Amino acid sequence: MRTRIAIKTHAILERYFPERRVFLRSDTDTRFIRLRPASQLIAFTGASAVVAWAIIATAILLMDSIGAGNFREQAKRDQRTYEARLNALSSERDLRAQEAHAAQERFNSALEQISIMQSELLTSETRRREIETGIGVIQSTLRRTMHDRDSARTEAEALLATIDQNEGGNGTIATADGAGSSTLNFLSAALADTAQERDQITENAQDALLHAEEMAQRIALMQDQNDAIFRQLEDAMTISVEPLDKMFRAAGMNTDSLLSTVRQGYSGQGGPMTPLSFSTRGGDPSADAERANSLLNQMDRLNLYRIAAQKAPFAVPVKSAFRYTSGFGMRWGRMHNGSDFAAPHGTPIYSTADGVVTHADWQSGYGRLVKVKHAFGIETRYAHLSKIRVKKGQRVSRGQQIGDMGNTGRSTGTHLHYEVRVNGKAVNPMIYIKAARDVF
Repeated sequence: MRTRIAIKTHAILERYFPERRVFLRSDTDTRFIRLRPASQLIAFTGASAVVAWAIIATAILLMDSIGAGNFREQAKRDQRTYEARLNALSSERDLRAQEAHAAQERFNSALEQISIMQSELLTSETRRREIETGIGVIQSTLRRTMHDRDSARTEAEALLATIDQNEGGNGTIATADGAGSSTLNFLSAALADTAQERDQITENAQDALLHAEEMAQRIALMQDQNDAIFRQLEDAMTISVEPLDKMFRAAGMNTDSLLSTVRQGYSGQGGPMTPLSFSTRGGDPSADAERANSLLNQMDRLNLYRIAAQKAPFAVPVKSAFRYTSGFGMRWGRMHNGSDFAAPHGTPIYSTADGVVTHADWQSGYGRLVKVKHAFGIETRYAHLSKIRVKKGQRVSRGQQIGDMGNTGRSTGTHLHYEVRVNGKAVNPMIYIKAARDVF
């Protein structure tokens, strides 16, 4: 069976690959090499494989070359788009900074207006109390005078009736010294003085009432002005406080705990932020006082937010033009705990918040590394620096230069590796940067 198959296979190969002989002749001898059909088939198969491999390899190289060119062009387009976006973000950041500066100026102006308004309100309250006291005294004096007048009039009428009775009875009330006439003259003079005093008091009371009405109108006008000022200030506070509140919430921070922590470090009392009190009798504060106190509480909250914003890493560590080359998350099968910013060698690196430097030296894969400890359990790290410009234990402010961008440590090129850690756990730094994008 095997012999038959072998014979048939050989016959088929003989048809396509007949046996050939290659003669090798020399001067003295002639030799030949027999090329069997099987050998020719093996040689043909090998040559075909080599040719196919060469064609496939050439096609792959051509496709890689074309694809690499497309990738480079796409990378350049992406880079140009990203740089344009960065320029737009930079312009928007500058615009936001100008708006924040203008809001701060409006806040300072509003604070001055509140101080003036508080003084005017206190003065108006004092004058109103004085007027009320004066009116009360005038009314009391008027009532007493009118009572005295009525009593004197009754006595005079009784005396005149007695005189008339005596005259009708041909009697006399005069004494030997003319005392009755003197008494009558005295009573008449007293009645005239009382009437004059009554008229004067009545006139004074009318003047006081007119003055009180004028003061009431002035107080009403001042209250309208104060209400307009209150509305403007409340709108300004809403515009100023809400973005900050949203910024901290977007960063995942508890605003109540945050403000409580900041308030513990700034617990001084007194000054324009002290709650107002317009009552000296221990009663409930007026509506204006409650409104002013609510406004002052908002201002206090705004100040605390501003202080907290300086202590949390909301700023960008690189102010010059840069490329965002790698983000937070898994990379090459392992966790990348920060964000990478690429720029020219030596680009200044800035602290993103107020804090204290806890490390400023070389550290294994980080290369030259700066660690800054901030409030609220936050720490920032700046790695692969070419030069460190701060020392351990030094206190730094937001926006202060702490080093230069470099390529030290385990790094594939010049860039900044920027980390944010909360209570020792790495978090995405872009959470803070994006949260502050519409505020700063």
